[in-house]
Amino acid sequence: MRCLMSLALLLCAATARAAPDAPASSAVPATVAVAFDRHGVRPLLAEGLADRATGRRVTADDPVRVASISKLITALGVLRLVEAGQLELDRDVSAYLGWPLRNPAFPDRPITLRLLLSHRSSLTDGADYLVPLGETLRSRLADPRAWDPVHPPGSDWFHYTNLNFPVIAAVMERATGERFDRLMTRLVFAPLRLDACFNWSGCSPAAVRRAVVLYRAGGEVARDDLRGARPCPVGLADGAACDLAPYRPGDNGALFSPQGGLRIAMRGLARIGRMLARGGDGFLSPQSLALLPAPQWRLNGSNGLDEDGTATGLFCAYGLALQRLGEGGPGCHDGLFRDGRARLGHSGDAYGLRSGLWFDPLSGRGLVYFTTAVDPADRGRRSAFSAPEERLIDRLTGGTGVWP
Repeated sequence: MRCLMSLALLLCAATARAAPDAPASSAVPATVAVAFDRHGVRPLLAEGLADRATGRRVTADDPVRVASISKLITALGVLRLVEAGQLELDRDVSAYLGWPLRNPAFPDRPITLRLLLSHRSSLTDGADYLVPLGETLRSRLADPRAWDPVHPPGSDWFHYTNLNFPVIAAVMERATGERFDRLMTRLVFAPLRLDACFNWSGCSPAAVRRAVVLYRAGGEVARDDLRGARPCPVGLADGAACDLAPYRPGDNGALFSPQGGLRIAMRGLARIGRMLARGGDGFLSPQSLALLPAPQWRLNGSNGLDEDGTATGLFCAYGLALQRLGEGGPGCHDGLFRDGRARLGHSGDAYGLRSGLWFDPLSGRGLVYFTTAVDPADRGRRSAFSAPEERLIDRLTGGTGVWP
C-alpha cells in the first residue's frame, strides 16, 4: 500500500510540474509523457505546440509518428498471425513470399521471421528501405547493397536494419492476402479499440486533424504538416499517381512503413504498454507474449551495430522487435533510467523526434513519451539516448532519474 501511495504522489507531482504557468511558445518542443501500470494510464506532461502554424497545443490524445516503436507494434500483428496458425516464426520466409529470399553470400542459410524480427537476418539498409509504389520489394532485395557479405543469417551478429520490417510486412500480406495497413487495423488497432494507423491509412478524420507536426531542431517542418487533409499513405515515384487499386499484397511490404510509420497518441500507446504489462490481457496469450522479450541477441562489446553502422551501445539486448534495457554488459550504454532496473520496450528516432515505450516487467509500471525538434548532436551524458530524453526522465522524477 505504501508503494502504491508513493507512486500516486510521484505521478501527481509530475502532473503538477507539467502544468505550464505561461502560454506555450513555438520555441518549446512538443513533448508528451504518459505513465501506465497494470491498472490504468495517467497523462503526466503535455507541453509545446502540435502545430506551430496554428498555435494548437499538444495533448496526450494527439497522434504522432512514433518512429521505430512501430516495429514492436508490427511484431504484435505477427504474433496474432502465429496464434492463428497462419505464420511460423522459424519457417523459411521464402515459402510465404513465393520466391527465394537469400543472402547471395550465404545461399544455403534460410531467413526466418525470428531472424528478421531480431535484426539477425544479415539484411542492411545499404540499398534503402523506402520502396515506392510500383517497385517490388523483390527487385530491391536483388541489390547486393541490401546484404551483409560477411555475417550470415542466424549468427550472433546484430545489425539494426529497417529493411527487415518491409520483408516482415510482405510475409504478412502474402500469408493473408491483405494489405498491411488494413491487416494491422484488423489484428491490432480494432481489437484494442485504438484510433491508430500506419501512414495515416485507417485513422479517423478527427485523428488526422489532430496530427502532431514534426519539426527539426532548426524549426523546419520534417513530417506530417497535414493541415487536416489525409495524405497519400504510400511513397510515390516522381510523377506517379496515388492509386493503390492495382497493388497486389506481398509485392511491396515497404509501402506503409512498418518500420516506423505508426501514428498513435501517447494515451493509446500507453494502453498498449498496459496490455504488455498485464501479460497479454486477452489480446495475446501469455505464452505468445513471452516470445517478445526472450533474448535473441546480447551485446558482447563487438557483435552489433546500430542503424547508422556505428556501435553506440544503445542496443544491448534484443528479443523479437523488443529492446531490453538495464542489463549491462561490455560496451552497453542504455542507462536512460538511473535505477539500473531491467526494462522492456522500444525506442524511436526519426525526423527530429525521440520516443520511447518502457516498462518494468516485475512491477508493471511504465512510461511512454515523445519529444520533438531534437538536435541529433544533442547527445546524452549518461547513455546513448539523447540529452532531451535524459532531461525528460529527470524532470518527471524530480531530478533523480529513478522511475518508481
